[in-house]
Amino acid sequence: MTAALTLRQVDCFYGDVQVLHAFSFDLREGEVHCLLGRNGAGKTTTLKTIMGLVPAHAGSIMKGETDLTRLAAHAIPRTGIAYVPQGRQLFTDLTVAENLEIGLMARGKGSATRERVLEFLPALKDRLRQRSGTLSGGEQQMLAIARALCLEPDVLLLDEPTEGLMPSMIARIQDSVAALRNQGVSTVLVEQRVNAVLSVADRVSFMENGRNRETVDVERLRGDPALVRRYVGVG
Repeated sequence: MTAALTLRQVDCFYGDVQVLHAFSFDLREGEVHCLLGRNGAGKTTTLKTIMGLVPAHAGSIMKGETDLTRLAAHAIPRTGIAYVPQGRQLFTDLTVAENLEIGLMARGKGSATRERVLEFLPALKDRLRQRSGTLSGGEQQMLAIARALCLEPDVLLLDEPTEGLMPSMIARIQDSVAALRNQGVSTVLVEQRVNAVLSVADRVSFMENGRNRETVDVERLRGDPALVRRYVGVG
């Protein structure tokens, strides 16, 4: 199966502290691939390194024939990779519509793209003039995803999208991720909620101390909960 994104032997540091150690990982086209691991395992750093927000000191990050490590961070979204960071990082003083407009600007998209995004996430249609900081946590998460989709990405990076949300909103986000897969979007999902992973992921990579210790199909994970206990510490 063709890879949408491939990391090979990636090292990265925060100052003198090495966080990723020869990290290798591949995201297949049209799959949801989850990164699981304890806090501090390097999951968020992996996403930031893909986006050029943390420089890779060694290794390659390939999207097609393009090595992302050779691009400036502002150029990476133009390759079709969208990033929804942990904590959403919306412009809370701007309206929903203005946040979406910022997403559209990243790849020069227009009103047709915005309308497709709003059809996909229709709950935002009645909130366009509302200041994003006044939205509920779940609505803010949906807006963060919508802003990312304004790039028309083929690769989506989601960092803890269900954190702090009610079960009903978690289910909506899971449905959205599954629907994006059906549209051909490949997703890297960082998630702490194992149950949320089991319902939506195709494969899971377990991270430990900045390394990819094991990658398994989600069916194996459902049948072998000891894997979760080994790498994440919960059953």
